[in-house]
Order: sequence, then structure tokens, then C-alpha cells
Amino acid sequence: MKKTTSTTSAASDIQRRGPVTPVDTNSIPAAGIPAQPTHRDVKPGAGPVGPGERSTVRLREAGPDDPPRYAPDWLELREGADAAARAVELLVPLRNRLAEQPGKPGGHVIHDLGCGTGSMGRWLAPRLDGAQHWVLHDRDPYLLHFAAVASPRAAADGSHVTVETRRGDVARLTSDALAGASLVTASALLDVLTREEVDALATASAGAGCPALLTLSVAGRVEFGTPDPLDGDLADAFNAHQRRAGLLGPDAVTAACEAFDERGATVRVHPSAWRLGPVEAPLAAEWLRGWVAAAVEERPALKSRADAYLTERLEACAAGELLVQVHHSDLLALPGPMGGTTS
Repeated sequence: MKKTTSTTSAASDIQRRGPVTPVDTNSIPAAGIPAQPTHRDVKPGAGPVGPGERSTVRLREAGPDDPPRYAPDWLELREGADAAARAVELLVPLRNRLAEQPGKPGGHVIHDLGCGTGSMGRWLAPRLDGAQHWVLHDRDPYLLHFAAVASPRAAADGSHVTVETRRGDVARLTSDALAGASLVTASALLDVLTREEVDALATASAGAGCPALLTLSVAGRVEFGTPDPLDGDLADAFNAHQRRAGLLGPDAVTAACEAFDERGATVRVHPSAWRLGPVEAPLAAEWLRGWVAAAVEERPALKSRADAYLTERLEACAAGELLVQVHHSDLLALPGPMGGTTS
């Protein structure tokens, strides 16, 4: 009997990506300046910008001129919040499983899917012992270059970390492509997949016999320090927006748990919420614009109330008074059995 363990209910996240455009990540919206929740007010890459927007790892066929969907400045802006949010509790069972694996020349081989600027490697590599070789997957050559240059060079115990890049399509990822992998990782990816794509990812990981650490998946819940009656309506509309075109959105973690469980894995889920306050005000402001814009796109009847709502929230953010938890979930799937169940 496969075991699925959830240490808490899934949490949520609100970041979608747009075409690469420079973003001033040091600016905070000035109080009193109207901020309309339309797409032209959403800095590209900092939030949902329309139906069907996907990550830079293409999950379907696209033309050669199809623009990348991550804004590097947005990824830089959110990296600190991502690092603080990721569930360190999942590292103990992960380390235990990696320690059980037979040694490989060059150490653990870790495939990072949709690596963006490489934030997962910068967070995880220094938290794992032993030599590591990271294989970074993305479709954007600029991001791949940045990720490779900025990758860590040492593991937790000082062992060497090496890196290579692969430009490609996650939809074509198979167990053959992951042959020899010790671990598969990804951040903020599951919620922009369809159920079929999650099944394919689980199949590839299971076929390669390696664990999967999939972090920062949206789960549809946002909590403000100062509630507003419109919070719930906007959250519901946003969640509906994220389910467009068959994407899983806040249902992604549940679907992934089912997919990995069906393939014999032990699955653990742990919360990984952003906790945004005055220090994170630039990130909170950009997230707010994207969150409200997506909700209004989904339900245009909200627009008049949402305009005033966003202006007030941005004023609070600029004044250092906004507190918000943007919930996510991290998932660890451990293939089984490999010497029995994991602890």
C-alpha cells in the first residue's frame, strides 16, 4: 500500500510570468497614485498577464519567436521570499534517500526543471552533502547562462558542485532523459501544468527511480493582516483564472500526489508560504498588481471595486503597513521501494 503523507493542507502562490522586460525592483508604489488593476499596470513577469501564459520551459509546441515568460528581474525580486518559504522539513527524508543511493562518478546528479535564473540550485546545493552535478533545464538561453554563471560551487560539506545546461521542452522529458538522475527538482512549476503533464513528469521520475522535490506550488489561499471584504472574491476569481486552458492551478499538488502515489512513491507535502511585510514591500506590490489583474480578467464585473481595492492596498504597502501570507506547498516524492519506506 503506497503511503501519502501530508503534513498540512496545501498552500498557495500567485506568480505568473510575462515577456522579459526590465523591472525596477527597488521602487515601491508611491502613496496616493492611482494604480489600476489592468495588464498595462502589471510589470511583465511579475504576475498573470493573460490566459495561457506559461513558464519558459515550453510544455507545448511553440513558434521559434515565442517570447520567454520569465522576467529575470521578477525572479530576482522573489528569490529571497522563495528561499525563506521552502520547506526545510523535507530535506531530512531527502538526505536520507540520497544517502541510500549508490555512489556515482561526480556525485549526485540533479535535474532542475524550468531552472530560471537558478534559484533552486543556489538554495539546495549548499544544503546537501557530497559532490553534485546539476543539469539545468530551461528554454531561455539567457536564463540558462545566468543560472550557470551564478550556480554554487560547493556543497554543504565543501564537496565540489558542477553544472551543465540543457535547453529543451519539459513535455518531452522522459525517464531516458533522466537516466542516472539522483533527484529531480522544480520551483513554481506544477501549477502551470495540466493533469497529463503532471502524469508525464511523475512517470519520468518514477521510470528513472529518483526522488522529486517540487516546491512553491500555488494552492489558492491568501491571508492579509488586515482583511477586506473583497479578498475572498478576488481569490476565487484568481483561482479560476489559474485553471484556464486545463491548467491545474491550485489543484496541482493534489494531482501530483495522486500521480506519484499511483506510481509507487511515498509523497510528503509541507506548507511553504511567502510571508510578506515591510521588508518585502517591492515584491508584495508587484504580486498585488498581478493577483488583482488576473482576478479582474477572469471576472470583469469586479473591476470598479478592484481598482479602489488595489489603490488602497498599494498605499498600505508603500507605507510599510501591508502584511500578507501567500501560501504555497512543497512536495517530496520518494520512489519506492528502495530498502523499505522512508522516514
